Amino acid sequence: MVGVADEMEVDRLEQELESGHGDVTEYLGLVRKLKLRRSANVLKHGVALLNNPSAKSKLGTDVWTIYEQVAVAALDSDDLRVAEECVKALLIKFPDSARVARLEGMWMEAKGQWKEASAIYDSVIQEIPFDSQLHKRKVAIFKAQGKLSEAAETLIKYLDTFMADHEAWRELANIYISQQMYKQAAFCFEELLLAQPGNALYHLGYAEVVWKTCGQQRNIMHQL
Repeated sequence: MVGVADEMEVDRLEQELESGHGDVTEYLGLVRKLKLRRSANVLKHGVALLNNPSAKSKLGTDVWTIYEQVAVAALDSDDLRVAEECVKALLIKFPDSARVARLEGMWMEAKGQWKEASAIYDSVIQEIPFDSQLHKRKVAIFKAQGKLSEAAETLIKYLDTFMADHEAWRELANIYISQQMYKQAAFCFEELLLAQPGNALYHLGYAEVVWKTCGQQRNIMHQL
């Protein structure tokens, strides 16, 4: 968890950069360490750093970490041109990297090239079957296309292996709720409650879908 002092330090570094006196590498490094996004500022200052031949030459191998960081920020900011430049640079340097392949898939997603993105993820999953993020990217592809049934099927297969992923159970529950499949959603919350019986939000979610299930059954009875 990021503390108040950490947030204040990041803010301070951002202010220094805006005034023209900050250290870009220090700022980008702290953002990575704290696992923050700050996409707009990372994109702005990261691109400036990569476009400065003198500063870039001093980065050594860290330059590739910054290429990756800027690529993610560009995708967050829908700047596909910068994302393309960063991804292609990384692909040239690391053509066999699963990490870079996942980034390429995200770039394809951003362009709406779902089939190509899915093919990339499938290829990497064959090599690294337990990479949970790759499986979740496939779920995201189906959701982006409005294919909720396929997204649910993919999540079910994923949860056969990653049963302890509470976030995935919650996402599956939300998909079922959106399709008015309340009994299936209730099952998801039951799994969550077994894992975290003291979680008030899970109790609230479970109560809501049970209530909707009863309402659904009453509607059916009224139609008979």
